[in-house]
Amino acid sequence: MSPEQTYGDRVAVVLLQLGGPDSERSVEPFLYNLFRDPDIIDLPFAFLFRRFLAKQISARRAPKVVEYYRKIGGRSPILKLSQRQARALERELRKSVDARVFLAMRYWHPLTEETVENVKRAGYRTIVLLPLYPHFSRTTTGSSRNEWGRQARRVGLDVGVRMIEIDEYCEHPLYLAAIARNIRIALNRVPEADRGKVHLVFSAHGTPLKLVRQGDPYQGHITRTYEAVLRRGNFGLPHTLCYQSRVGPQRWLEPSLIDTINRLADGGVTHILVIPIAFVSDHSETLYEINMEVRRHALGRGIRYFDMMPALHTNPLFISALADLVLERVTK
Repeated sequence: MSPEQTYGDRVAVVLLQLGGPDSERSVEPFLYNLFRDPDIIDLPFAFLFRRFLAKQISARRAPKVVEYYRKIGGRSPILKLSQRQARALERELRKSVDARVFLAMRYWHPLTEETVENVKRAGYRTIVLLPLYPHFSRTTTGSSRNEWGRQARRVGLDVGVRMIEIDEYCEHPLYLAAIARNIRIALNRVPEADRGKVHLVFSAHGTPLKLVRQGDPYQGHITRTYEAVLRRGNFGLPHTLCYQSRVGPQRWLEPSLIDTINRLADGGVTHILVIPIAFVSDHSETLYEINMEVRRHALGRGIRYFDMMPALHTNPLFISALADLVLERVTK
């Protein structure tokens, strides 16, 4: 079907993503935007001191974080990679519907406020908010949606608009197939004689335990993806689910990735494939944290083979999953 044979409406699809610093100078303002987010810093009466606290935290953390980014090229690749995903999705959607795909980054450019203004200026009346977070959490999809709502109200984009919000797609069959395909790609890099020695370590970005206790569905969504990928892939290999990227003193989801590596090494495991199950593109948590820090730690603990599954990026199955999510809703 050509764009002229559409379902009758021009559609703006807005991909919601975290964003990342595009230079060393932007690391501190990026962190400031992150830590002043009311969905991140939600202590009692936090509105009284949130900006001050965010300024203190970002100034203290920036020098260390800058070093991380220097080791992966001096900037986050997430904008470039998300732009590629947006273009691929737009090409796929335009086979069926008159759609344009925008990016709305939560903490760095293009910021949500910029995208809201662009969508309003273009006159779109059907808008689909599609998170590049497959698993819903208040701190990711929830935060991005809240910011969209604030900025949309500011410019009057909340009136007379058909707004479609996609919550999660943790068990979408094409998304699961995309992960299983990339696991197979990584496994095929292992010498055939050693393939049976591989332990699959599924690693998701962690969240504070208090969010789980408050009803945040993120952990449940991660578990559903993990179990569904194992069923679909039928890899016949031992496997573990763990969490990474803890920040601050409060308790987070466990076990941690480092603790998991230690336990496996102590148990005689020699071959590990890490599967960053919560991420759809590379950024500091994959390129630096897993592929540098965790790799170094694992090799130091006696792991002989360490690899990381390639990110989904523009995996055709993943892009088809995103297109299916949009078309299923705009054609109703």
